[in-house]
Amino acid sequence: MKKDIPELEKQDVGGAELPYLFYAGGPRQMLFTHATGFLPWLWHPIIENFISEYSVWAPYICNYRSCNPHEGGLGWNVVAEDLATFCRAQKIENHLMVGHSMGATVSAIAVGRYGLAPQAMILIEPIFLPEQFYEMTPSLKDHPLASKSIKRVNYWNSEEEAMSYLKSRSFFSAWDPEILHLYKQFGMEKMTQGDMRLTCTPESEAAMFMGGWCCNPWPLLEKISCPVLVIEGEKSTNIGLVDIQRAVSLLPQGKYGSVADAGHLIPMEKPAEITRIVKEYISTIA
Repeated sequence: MKKDIPELEKQDVGGAELPYLFYAGGPRQMLFTHATGFLPWLWHPIIENFISEYSVWAPYICNYRSCNPHEGGLGWNVVAEDLATFCRAQKIENHLMVGHSMGATVSAIAVGRYGLAPQAMILIEPIFLPEQFYEMTPSLKDHPLASKSIKRVNYWNSEEEAMSYLKSRSFFSAWDPEILHLYKQFGMEKMTQGDMRLTCTPESEAAMFMGGWCCNPWPLLEKISCPVLVIEGEKSTNIGLVDIQRAVSLLPQGKYGSVADAGHLIPMEKPAEITRIVKEYISTIA
């Protein structure tokens, strides 16, 4: 049964308001956190499969705090602490956390450093970089992801031109059609002149990428006592950079999973597969 997408709400997290989607559902609780530069609305085709049993929150982690990509960006430790504050304010307890990429990483930091105590976690393609990376302080031009994201195309004359652009890019070629439509619907906004711009601007995305270098998550993994399933895509471009198997070995209740024929953006490429994995994992911990 299809569910309506809720309106965006905001929660004061101390000096800033964190936007979020809330799905009022069953008595159990779930929290979904998205990847850098992306959107909580992209979780919708997955979330709607759980509403009968779960109430679900999905924060929008973009430019909710003032941040400058040229001055270090928005630290992921700050985002993680805000996430912990958000959960306490919303009375989210003993919940299931599902995070992708940046969302998976800040979720792990929120649990390992800021005291969140979920029932279990599913970390999809977390960004656990080699430890020596966290000793660096790269400039924007030297950051491999931020330097590209700040140059992202951010202007289309019409909705039709924007959709044609998305369909023409190899980056989006493996995306599920419904997810791609949601990205166009919520990831782009129509300006008063009729042209289209990205909702999360290239500058904001770059600032989020820059913030990932400030907090080494590796020492925190052994402090995460709940069951954790860590998933990587079989064809992920992060293989060889992010040592998922090492991460699993450091987690007291870590388990490894792989999704065949998927890259880094597994929730966008294979939402039905992620839904299946989450449901199966829930059945092992419930």
